[in-house]
Amino acid sequence: MRSLPRRSATVAVVATAAALGLAACGGSSTSSTSSSGKPVRGGTLHIVAASGPDHIDTVPAYYTADYMLEHAYTRQLLQYPTVAYTGTSGAGWKKTTTPAADMATEVPSTSNGGITNGGKTYTFHIKKGVMWDSSPARQVTAADFIREFKTFANPVSPVGNPGYYESTIAGLKTYDQAETKYFASKSHKPTASNIANFQNSHNISGLSAPDPSTLKITLAQPASDFLYMMAMPFASARPVEYDKYVPNSLQLDKNTLSDGPYKITSYVPNKSITLDRNPAWKAATDPMRKAYVNSIVVTEGVSSAATQLADMQAGTQDLPMDTPINPPSIPSLLSQHAPNFHVWGWSTTFPYITLNLHSPDAGGAMKKLGVRQAIEYGVDKIAAAKVYGGTEVAKPLNTVIPPGNTGFVNSVMYANNNNTGNTAKCKSLLSSAGYPHGVTLTYMYPNDSVNTDEFTAIQASLKKCGVNLKGKPEPGSSFFTDLGNGPASSKSGAWDLGQPGWIPDWFGNNGRTVIQALFQGPNCVVNTVNYGCYNNATVNSLINKAESATSLSAAGTFWHQADQQIMKDAAIVPLVDQNFPLYASKRVHEAGSTSAVFAPNIGDADPTNVWLSK
Repeated sequence: MRSLPRRSATVAVVATAAALGLAACGGSSTSSTSSSGKPVRGGTLHIVAASGPDHIDTVPAYYTADYMLEHAYTRQLLQYPTVAYTGTSGAGWKKTTTPAADMATEVPSTSNGGITNGGKTYTFHIKKGVMWDSSPARQVTAADFIREFKTFANPVSPVGNPGYYESTIAGLKTYDQAETKYFASKSHKPTASNIANFQNSHNISGLSAPDPSTLKITLAQPASDFLYMMAMPFASARPVEYDKYVPNSLQLDKNTLSDGPYKITSYVPNKSITLDRNPAWKAATDPMRKAYVNSIVVTEGVSSAATQLADMQAGTQDLPMDTPINPPSIPSLLSQHAPNFHVWGWSTTFPYITLNLHSPDAGGAMKKLGVRQAIEYGVDKIAAAKVYGGTEVAKPLNTVIPPGNTGFVNSVMYANNNNTGNTAKCKSLLSSAGYPHGVTLTYMYPNDSVNTDEFTAIQASLKKCGVNLKGKPEPGSSFFTDLGNGPASSKSGAWDLGQPGWIPDWFGNNGRTVIQALFQGPNCVVNTVNYGCYNNATVNSLINKAESATSLSAAGTFWHQADQQIMKDAAIVPLVDQNFPLYASKRVHEAGSTSAVFAPNIGDADPTNVWLSK
């Protein structure tokens, strides 16, 4: 996820945990199973953010801040329960990362008749009583889900990751290509009416609604991980009212309908978002969201991690959204055994350096393999890890796929002096590539304090070998939008290196959530997460082989081979694999924990399941 999401995100992990006795890969700094008393209803949950969500519309939204808020006003057929866990291999972890029924009456399976046709047809039944907060309120239908899929290739702001669905749902890629071709014509303007007219007059062969409460999805070939895709926020329902608005427009944002427990009642871009209870929501239909609080208020514009932590400690804010907990404060929190602070196990490529293979700057330096490989050798990953608290928790990473995911094999392609950087090799490659006196490149990064410190560490390590980085800080709300604007990445002055992070979109059977999402080509489009516009025929072929493999072990072999090819091409520089530190104000509680519970597939806390002390 990136942008989360999935997803990329703007998270960071903690300080000197090992010195204080915290397990590097484990659960939390205090017991995650302690009771916090009986839940109470009411109150306003205050969330503090540097930039907040970059999208309200569920189609382009692909960022942890998006996911955190979307969980309050959108629902999917399947979703992940928020469950406290003590490690990434126990029963709690498995439950919180396994899709369960949300709007669907049950999870489709071969035993209940929901998966048929040799694993190629999935049938979902929608619960009665799941309502839009329209006037009057009305039932969510199968047609609302089909409308969402039809919006994936809209010409204004397409879906954050089309690859998962286009490679599985029959006819979706053909439909998307037809819409893209249609709006490529200058005579077809991307107005709301034109977009809606195209989508309402064309069909996707693999999607049908036999009746209003039944959605049938036919796949091009069996996909053992398809249920995970259906639990992503991309697979939300989309009301017919959205036909009146251009996707991802301010008009749509200000007229968002909700089928979740909360609805957006105030939206002031770059300042605040307020959600209040949705009167059309029925608790009996929603096993995922308890909706204890009356309101949720997001305050944007607080970019300092230290200020955010101070606000939460003072009780004026309750949860963070898009900024890591202030790393210098972590040792004190750990030594105090603060019950409202936990370090949750996770598995990420976070952050990493993406390299713009289409940049024309500096004589097209980033198009040259030797320059990219010089950067691979030159980066001091130990210095990068120190920004987030040290190597015991932010562990140096040298592969595309992080540990604990399908296809991971521990290896080091670029000998870098035990992750401290190989300055001599960097200089040599840079000179051979035509830059004996060094090169100056533009480095784009989120402008919060921790990501700024990370940039500074990277800048210092590469300067030693002649790679001079010119910083280009951006708010988190625009960083991923600009980084993922593939067509603009080839323009002079855009960016050469970027500092995103990646969280697998799901855990378990998840090989495609790293390799396909980030590296399948060509996919150099608006809202891409293939930020550098990487396209390699060998990798594309390996992706296809992995997705059609008949066993998880066979798929893992292909994913690993793709990982090695991507590293050989120096498409990205992996930096660290992090766990997740979560701090909340003392008045925040959640079942199974003394504070808020981290939701791995959201990539943050779940605001719909916490309650507040009176």
